[in-house]
This record gives sequence, structure tokens and C-alpha cells, in this order.
Amino acid sequence: MSRRLVTFVIAAGLMAAGCSSANDTSQQSASITVAAATSLTNAFNAIKSAFEAANPGTSVTMSFGASSTLATNINDGAPIDVFAAADAKNIDKVASKLSGSAEVFTTNRLAIMVQPGNPKGVKGLADLARGDVSVATCNTDVPIRTYTDQALATAGVTANFVTFEANVGGIVTKITSGAVDAGVVYRTDVIAAGANAEGVDIPTAQNVVAEYPIGLIGSTSNERTARAFIDFVRSAEGQKILSSFGFGEG
Repeated sequence: MSRRLVTFVIAAGLMAAGCSSANDTSQQSASITVAAATSLTNAFNAIKSAFEAANPGTSVTMSFGASSTLATNINDGAPIDVFAAADAKNIDKVASKLSGSAEVFTTNRLAIMVQPGNPKGVKGLADLARGDVSVATCNTDVPIRTYTDQALATAGVTANFVTFEANVGGIVTKITSGAVDAGVVYRTDVIAAGANAEGVDIPTAQNVVAEYPIGLIGSTSNERTARAFIDFVRSAEGQKILSSFGFGEG
């Protein structure tokens, strides 16, 4: 959806709301809350800014975290309008809360993150089994752990996990702080870390394509704005922003 069309959709919705009775559910707010996977933090903050700039008067509050935690919060009644997860499993957990079905809007790949200079000489997944290589991962319900387990199983590797983090950001922090030697993260996390870390490629045969779905929460009182945000994420402009952060190269 183009910037001009997104603006038109929201403007039309607000005009309609202004002509409705106080009890009409068509009265909409231009403020929404979006729950998004931790790995989307930089990209979705940029999308938020672009969406608000394209639609004056709108306000998007971002809530980032592990998809599993966000799914639990939504099922517990957290006031969320849009959910962007890092895997299908966790968005399926909130299927009964969705209006319609969720749709994949981007993809990601895995990479091994190591400390700058790769002091332990990690060359691939097999090195994560070495006793002298400490490896960070996440709890089992977090998408990056699911993807990591798939990749390790394909490679026939049992990694030397020494710490289990709440989300992929925790893995990054452990590595960039020097607390551990390595961890499997998303390739976008390696890009975002810049000079604070290095990446080791995982061959396609062992790698996993992470698919990110996005859905509208049915209890939202801000449906027009929420749908417009989803359309913006899926638009050419939204996809360009995601691509600039390394997404969509699955």
C-alpha cells in the first residue's frame, strides 16, 4: 500500500468515526500498540517512524519481546492491536484472538555470532560442540531456540550451551559483553551488532528460513489504524525498510 493510500485509509476512518454515535464501534483511535519479536526491534522502530510520518495524527507504541512471551501476554488480555511474531508456532497460540488469519510478511536466516576477531576460531555449527566454546541460546519456547535446534539437528551437533536467555537479544548481549564465545542468532542480529561482533555463515543445507507472520488482534478498538499499519508493513515501502535491515533474503 502506498504512503498516500495509507494516509487516505486512516483519514477516511477518522472522518467516519467523527460522524458516528458514541456507541458505534466504528469510532476509532489513531493510536495502536504493536507487539513484535525482539529481532524486529530496529526494523519496526524505523517502520513506526515512517508510518507515523506518512499518517499525521497516528501514534504507534511498540512492545518488543520473545514471541512466546508476547503470545502469553496477548492470551492474558494485554491491550495489543497487532502481533508480529518470529514464527508460526507462537502466532498460532493466539489464533483464537486474531481477526482473520496471520500472513507472513518477511523472512530471516540464521548465523553464528562470535566475539570480534573470532578468537575461538569458530568456522561452523560443529565448533559449537567444542568444550572450549561457550554457547548462549534461549529457552525452548523462544523461536530462535526452535530454529537453532532444527539447524543443529540437521548438522548432527550437540552444542555446548552454558546459558539460556529470554530472547535473542539476550544471546547478543552475552556475546558482545564477552560473557560467552558464540551463539546462533538471526543474520539481522549480526548486521545490527556491527563492530561489536562477527558473523559466521551457516551453509544453506544446515540453515533454516525463519518466517515472520503478522496478524490483527480481534479485540482491538482501533481496527482501521491497525489494519493500515499491517498494510504498511507489507507495502513496498515497508518491505524496503525491512530489507535495509537484512530481512527478506530467505
